[in-house]
Amino acid sequence: MDEDWRQRWQEGRIGFHREGVHPALERHWPCLGVGEGTKVLVPLCGKSLDMRWLAARGHPVLGIELAEPAIEQFMAEGEGEVSRYHQSRFTVSRQGKVELWCGDFFHFHVNEAADLGAFYDRAALIALPEAKRQRYAFHLAQLLPPGARGLLVSLTRAPGDTGGPPFDVTADEVIERFSPNFAVTHLEDGERQPDSGFQESVWQLVRRGPGRS
Repeated sequence: MDEDWRQRWQEGRIGFHREGVHPALERHWPCLGVGEGTKVLVPLCGKSLDMRWLAARGHPVLGIELAEPAIEQFMAEGEGEVSRYHQSRFTVSRQGKVELWCGDFFHFHVNEAADLGAFYDRAALIALPEAKRQRYAFHLAQLLPPGARGLLVSLTRAPGDTGGPPFDVTADEVIERFSPNFAVTHLEDGERQPDSGFQESVWQLVRRGPGRS
């Protein structure tokens, strides 16, 4: 799957990329109570413009992306000097408040995430097949301190449509995967899109602390 993802970017098959900020981010992020200056983790970030929106609101952003072309395009389409360095198994590119780590999300460890305080997932969970989604939920929890909060956008496909990515992730699955380590609150369901049959749902997740239930 990793090689297929890189191939999609190299060939420009990125229909999942939005040419604007996600409306759910604009609606719900201000209500989360994430303080200005809190660093936001964006897993499997692509070249999402949502990262620039978060940075413009005072958040340092740490995105993790496997495909180097996505990072190069993000930097080329932005403004300001780009600096690069190597950290562990990653090549890191920084522009303004945004730093993008090129590599495997599952190789990003907690000692590299010490200053994270929030997260945003618009297209990470739904990009992963079922076999990897439980691992993703657990790894995300390991990277975030108690009280860290963020938004998750899930997606269901039309009944009978078993394609992907993006993959079909039901509300029951979101609750099952994340509730052991997060307080999960359903915020909204979007309208089912007539062209694709996709329907997005938006969730607030808050990392539980020791002994919390």
